[in-house]
Amino acid sequence: MVEVEFGDFNHEHTETPMTKTNMDLTEFLQKHDQGDLLRSIAEAVLQLMMESDVDGLIGAGRHERAEQRTTWRNGYRDRSLDTRLGTLNLKVPKLRQGSYFPGFLEARKTSEQALVAVIQEAWIGGVSTRRVDELVQAMGLSGISKSTVSKLCKDIDERVGEFLNRPLTGDWPYVWLDATYLKQRQGGRIVSVAAIIAVAANTEGRREIIGLGVGPSEAETFWMDFLRSLKTRGLDGVKLVISDAHTGLKGAISRVFEATWQRCRVHWMRNALAHVSRGQHTVVAAAIRQAFDQPDRKHAGETWQRVADQLRPRWPKLADLMDASEHDVLAYMAFPRQHRTKLHSTNPIERLNKEVKRRADVVGIFPNEASIMRLIGAVLFEQNDEWQTSSRYMMVEAFAQIDKEEIDPILSITTKAA
Repeated sequence: MVEVEFGDFNHEHTETPMTKTNMDLTEFLQKHDQGDLLRSIAEAVLQLMMESDVDGLIGAGRHERAEQRTTWRNGYRDRSLDTRLGTLNLKVPKLRQGSYFPGFLEARKTSEQALVAVIQEAWIGGVSTRRVDELVQAMGLSGISKSTVSKLCKDIDERVGEFLNRPLTGDWPYVWLDATYLKQRQGGRIVSVAAIIAVAANTEGRREIIGLGVGPSEAETFWMDFLRSLKTRGLDGVKLVISDAHTGLKGAISRVFEATWQRCRVHWMRNALAHVSRGQHTVVAAAIRQAFDQPDRKHAGETWQRVADQLRPRWPKLADLMDASEHDVLAYMAFPRQHRTKLHSTNPIERLNKEVKRRADVVGIFPNEASIMRLIGAVLFEQNDEWQTSSRYMMVEAFAQIDKEEIDPILSITTKAA
């Protein structure tokens, strides 16, 4: 017969809850309904882990007399742990001298706390979807109060706010901008809004997430306000801004920064191939990529024009697109060769966008804009911390070549900064 050692975890029991007993596994299973079985097992296992930790910390077991004992137990304090199995009710051992707190009960990551806060906020406000309702029940959060949610939101908002509004120092030659589209409730309607993420690389070769904004991505006024907020915080020395072709963005760049705009090459290629039959995609794409293989901007432009002329008889609309977008798509070719692989598209932040989307999909529909800033901001906060512990993102020595490169004046947007 298999036997498992469990404590008696009936919290209504008047005796010490951690008196160890040997309980036959079959008896244990019979005492619990199927729905509570896994939760009960999880509680038991975690309780045994804490007891073992405390035995090691004290240097002796319960009621054991030993020379190496450093202190004595002093009862328990109740703690709950929200899990996918529901809320686990645990008793954390207390000590007469010193303290003990198990690692698995330490504060969640900021992004996990933010996700819980958004789910709770939507549920309490009565604006949740069936998905959120199911999550609330599965996570054992149905008993949460408005005051508890408010306190949790305030704590997260303070941390995220400090991160998103921190001062920016030094020069940041490269800035990437990208948008992730989310659903939000506004005045009883569900609307699509864009979460704009800004990433920049400084002259030390480090990249950081420098900003987050929520609004209609096609509105130039939104872009203006967002870029100005970055500049006010200290974003300086910008030479190249890489993004997709959002309406209003190019104009905003021209008003806020004296910088060159690089249109995302990947997204441009998708648009270009839309003018060609699917069977010809490979051939046409290979022809266009010849320009990207050139050593500098001058040769890239010559190759681009030659390819456009070759394609014009059969695909005139594609050739016209190439004529109109040459300077935007080849802008990065005027910058140091060592940096170009990371400058021609928004791909460097695609992984970041996927993580944002993954968390956002759990919620589905956000109850308000503040909840978007809270959850997405928390994800960005943690990702930025990871980046700071990794190796340099770009070669430092190559930054000195930026001002020496012969940048085509047509490429540079040099209207008066706002």
